[in-house]
Amino acid sequence: MIARLRLHALLLAAATAFSMPLEASAQAAGGDAKVVRLVVGYAAGGAADAVARAYAEQLQAAGYANVIVENRPGASGRLGFDAVKRAKADGLTLYLGSSPMFVIFPLTYRKLGYDPDHDLRPAAVVADVPTAAVAGASQPYGDMPGYVQWAKQARGKANLGLATLGSPGQLGTIEMAKQNGLQVEPVVYRGAAPMLVDVVSGEVSMGWDAVASMMPLYSGGKLKFLGVAGSRRLPMLPDVPTLLEQGYPQYQYASSWYGIYAPAGTPDAAVSGLEQALLAAGKNPALVEKLQASGFLVEPRSGAQARQRMETERAHWAPIVKAAGIVFDE
Repeated sequence: MIARLRLHALLLAAATAFSMPLEASAQAAGGDAKVVRLVVGYAAGGAADAVARAYAEQLQAAGYANVIVENRPGASGRLGFDAVKRAKADGLTLYLGSSPMFVIFPLTYRKLGYDPDHDLRPAAVVADVPTAAVAGASQPYGDMPGYVQWAKQARGKANLGLATLGSPGQLGTIEMAKQNGLQVEPVVYRGAAPMLVDVVSGEVSMGWDAVASMMPLYSGGKLKFLGVAGSRRLPMLPDVPTLLEQGYPQYQYASSWYGIYAPAGTPDAAVSGLEQALLAAGKNPALVEKLQASGFLVEPRSGAQARQRMETERAHWAPIVKAAGIVFDE
C-alpha cells in the first residue's frame, strides 16, 4: 500500500492544469491566434501528461498563446491518436504519443487500426523515458550477470514483472533469455505499482518499468537496479551500469520516448514552426531540470530524426517479435 501511495503521489506531482498561447502555430496555419489542442492519449497525472504540460509551460513562458493539454485516455493511446488523425490538418491539433505506438504496436497487433507512418507526421522527439530492470533489495543478485546465473539454477522460478504486455523490456528479455538458455516467464499487471509490490516482496524475481516509477522504492532501499536500458548511464543513476556495458545488447533499444505529431496533411510551414518551438523549449534549463527530476531525459530531436528512430527501432525488434510469435488481436 505504501508503495502504491508513493508512486501515485510522484505521478500527481508531475502534472498541473493550465492552458496557454501558441500564436506561432496559428499564424503558420494562416490565421489569428486560435486554440491549439495538444492531445495526450493517457490520463492526467501520468508520465505523458507530465511531459506535455512541461512543454506547454515553457511555450507559455516564451509568449505563445491558447494551448490546451487535452487528455483522451484509452486503448493504449490509440483513442487520442485517432482523434488527431481525424482532426483538420491546420496545425492547431497535435498529438503527444509514446514510441511503442509507432515502433512496437505495428509489429504486435494483428489489426492496428491506424497507419503509424502516414496518418501523422512527427514534429519532434521531446523526451526519453529511461527504463530499467530491478529486483527486490533482499534478492541474492545485484546485476544482470548475477541474475542470469541465479536463473540458471532457479528451476523455473525466474519471471519478469511487467506493466505492459509486449513492451520493449519484455522483448529484450525474450532475446536475452533465449541467448542464455533461460526460461523467464512474463507476469503482467494492471500498472507498475502492483507489479513493484511483488518485486519488492520477492514474489517476482525481476521487474521492468520506467525508472521514474521505481525511484521512490529505490531511494527507500526497497529495490535495487540490475541495469538500465540504452547505451549511456543515467544522470540520476550514475553508479548503475547499462545492460549494454554488462554484456546484454538486447536492451539497447528497450527505452521509450515521447514525440509530438501533427495530422499528415498539416502544411510544412506549420510543422516546421512547431518543430523549432519544441526544440527551443527542450533546451530550456528549467524544463530539463523539471523533467530530469521526474526521471526523464530531455535531448530534443527533429521530426526527421524521430522518423529515423522509429525505423531503426522497428527493424531491431521485428525479428524478435516474429521469433517469439507475439500477436495481439486488440
